[in-house]
Amino acid sequence: MCEGCGDCSVESNCLSVVPKETAFGRKRQIDQNSCNKDYSCLNGFCPSFVTVEGGERQAGDCSAFDDSFSRLSAAVPDPEIPAINHCYDLLVTGVGGTGVITVSALITMAAHLERKGATELDFMGFAQKFGPVISYLRIADEPAQINQVRIEKARADALIGCDLVVSSSPKASLTYRRNHTRALVNTAEMPTGDFLRARDASLNAPQRISEIGKAVGEDNLAMLDANGLANRLLGDTIFANVVMVGAAWQQGLVPVSLDALLRAIELNGVRIDENRKAFTWGRIAAHDPDAVARLLDGDEQVVETLDEMIERRRAFLVDYQGEALANRYSALVDRVRAAEADIDSDLALTRAAAKAWFRLLSYKDEYEVARLHTRPEFLDSLRTDYGAGTRLRFHLAPPLLGGERDARGRPRKREFGAWILPVLRLLARLRGLRGTVFDLFGYTAERRMERQLIAEFEETIEAVLSALDRTNHDLAVGVINEFLEIRGYGPVKEAAVVEARRKIDEGLTALAQPTTKAA
Repeated sequence: MCEGCGDCSVESNCLSVVPKETAFGRKRQIDQNSCNKDYSCLNGFCPSFVTVEGGERQAGDCSAFDDSFSRLSAAVPDPEIPAINHCYDLLVTGVGGTGVITVSALITMAAHLERKGATELDFMGFAQKFGPVISYLRIADEPAQINQVRIEKARADALIGCDLVVSSSPKASLTYRRNHTRALVNTAEMPTGDFLRARDASLNAPQRISEIGKAVGEDNLAMLDANGLANRLLGDTIFANVVMVGAAWQQGLVPVSLDALLRAIELNGVRIDENRKAFTWGRIAAHDPDAVARLLDGDEQVVETLDEMIERRRAFLVDYQGEALANRYSALVDRVRAAEADIDSDLALTRAAAKAWFRLLSYKDEYEVARLHTRPEFLDSLRTDYGAGTRLRFHLAPPLLGGERDARGRPRKREFGAWILPVLRLLARLRGLRGTVFDLFGYTAERRMERQLIAEFEETIEAVLSALDRTNHDLAVGVINEFLEIRGYGPVKEAAVVEARRKIDEGLTALAQPTTKAA
């Protein structure tokens, strides 16, 4: 349902609205672990949002991994505990609201339990939730050996990097020393403020990892997707930082004993069994990453080939409206592919056209919104996640009902209970009326605009292919990619169309210039 337009992020200014990469491009989802339930994201003009009442979020069923957990954990040897040379300096980085302060406190408590000296100094910035957090941990054999609580420049012995962005920040990097600091970094990409401002923002993860590697030495850098492991092995990303501590301890980055750490988890008193398991999964992942990879192999996403990507979209269009529409899709994509074959071996134009043409043909009108909301897979997943007794609420703005406008002049969304599901199922079955004289929704301005965009794309493809050569190939790809910027619903989509049309016209004008041709 989500178009990835980003309006919900704009309206809520909330980093609990996180990116979700899918086979159909980047979309958004709500991170239930960090959501504070103020529901401001509902103000986004989008029918994707469904709220649940009267249910409790169910823990993910990870029982399928129990046997493997017992077998793999039994094979993990105890590592060599790092020596404390006067004072051991451990840096822990992360973002507020994910438990980074808690894991720092666990390590500090473990040191106290062993009657070691230990201090913890936390820097949390202005915003604790999602703000950068840097914890300086200093551990010594005797309390008197600690003369200050801050880690000096180039003095960190180890880094537990629970967040990639904070770990690569100048403030954290200042403490690293090449070929001395040993680092374990969580490679999971967690959203930053840039994501609120730019819907397709990138964290440039490879570059950040490279910079950390340069700072500590490539041989001293280890990486782990702790969020992914926690989600799939434990059913909840909230355990990611404890997974990191377990992996760091197994790699010899934490100078306290196993018994002390497990006792600290117990004293913390929060989901003790799950946190102990998370810690042990971290140890397993550090000791035998290949075994964990094999265990999760069936869940791994495989990068699609161009043919697989096209076939996925073609099959979707059959369900969307029928074989005829799917054939129309394939015919145009095949034409672009044939024209580009001798120009670009990567077929970047074909890939762009396949994505954009699919998005335009499968515009999400009332029939499609109804079809997606009533898919058994979707409704079953809600009951699995929140229990069978939940009450569902759909937040929609049906155009034929008219009604109030909000302060921005947009149609005000309404709340509908589960009673609307039979109506939606009926509407989904009527999708054969789409585009015919009997399509009442087809007469609205938005639907006429969407049909016009389909015609404009076909005209644009003709213009691009007639001018295409090796010298203007990148420009041609850029023109087609502008159609992918048309996202969202209602007024959000209308604004996107205005901007995209302007850029497409500019691109077509440039393509027509003789200077773009080969001499």
